[in-house]
Amino acid sequence: MSEPDWSPLTGFRVAVTSARRADELAALLTRRGATVTSAAAIEMVPLPDDDELRHRTQALIDEPPNIVVATTGIGLRGWMAAADGWGLAPELTAALSKARVVSRGPKATGALRAAGLPEEWSPDSESSREVLHYLLEGGIAGARIAVQLHGATADWDPFPEFLDELRAAGADVVPIRVYRWHPAPRHGDFDALVVGIAEEKFDAVSFTSAPAVASVLMRAQELGVEDELLAALRGSVHAMCVGPVTARPLVRLGVPTSAPERMRLGALARHITDELPLLQARTVRVAGHLLEIRGNCVLVDGAVKAMSPAAMATIRALAQHPGAVVSRADLLRALPGSGTDTHAVETAVLRLRTALGDKKMVATVVKRGYRLPVDEAYAS
Repeated sequence: MSEPDWSPLTGFRVAVTSARRADELAALLTRRGATVTSAAAIEMVPLPDDDELRHRTQALIDEPPNIVVATTGIGLRGWMAAADGWGLAPELTAALSKARVVSRGPKATGALRAAGLPEEWSPDSESSREVLHYLLEGGIAGARIAVQLHGATADWDPFPEFLDELRAAGADVVPIRVYRWHPAPRHGDFDALVVGIAEEKFDAVSFTSAPAVASVLMRAQELGVEDELLAALRGSVHAMCVGPVTARPLVRLGVPTSAPERMRLGALARHITDELPLLQARTVRVAGHLLEIRGNCVLVDGAVKAMSPAAMATIRALAQHPGAVVSRADLLRALPGSGTDTHAVETAVLRLRTALGDKKMVATVVKRGYRLPVDEAYAS
């Protein structure tokens, strides 16, 4: 038997918002057949120019913490590298070595050990909530706690509840925002990506950081498409997040999200590969053929059939109610643009039949419209 001409993500359109390792994630998804559009949602503030980080580093040297919480490996390594650039690395290491050290996960643990700061404890789950419970159970009233955070934007701060609960328990909390972010510049690729999500031009959008989520939401508001973007994310555009911290801003807004068990880039790519076809593909048996409808193509008996935008809009509209008649007026409303000539529907149906390869797969119902002559319909 010949090999199929499609991959697991063939026909699916995925938006990538990552600032770091975007090319790697895009390559993983493209290799699996996806059509990927990438535009970084955020830009990093260079560490040597971060006056807040330098000020708080010096403050911890002057008054060492009792407890250090490391949340990310890249963040801790970046902090130590920045301190080294300022000539403060020996003093910082000496100050932190006097503290109890808690790590959120294996990457942070590795960075701590490389810096000569072995951890006291780390949860198996990589959960910030477990870290919080561990600290609260041990009692932290009066303790000075340095918390290395994921990052922040001017309008968004990570882990607000985490810090608030530490303070409520009586701790003196020093947040260390090791890498901070600005939203991507206006009038560029990122704006186009946000509008594309709002217009449902993607089947999924991937997020690898909560600041990227915040940036997308803020930019949608600035562009006047916030309602449309949230509607899309609550409907046909699936939000795929690297982990629960990244997903949190969306969950608060009632947006369904999904994430892999392990918070890793490769795991996110595999998760999208496994989940998106289950969430988005629609499969029906029509006129003796197995028809699978994807984002921008259709598989007929396992063979990829390229579709024009009008043909895709038509097949999606017909597949909304397999076997039922869809009027020409309804099909016209589904077509791209805002045309009023029903002749466009006849042209779209003709092209759809040609692309499918069997004109019997789209039946004409005289004076009423068109339908898919379904043998057996089922959602997949």
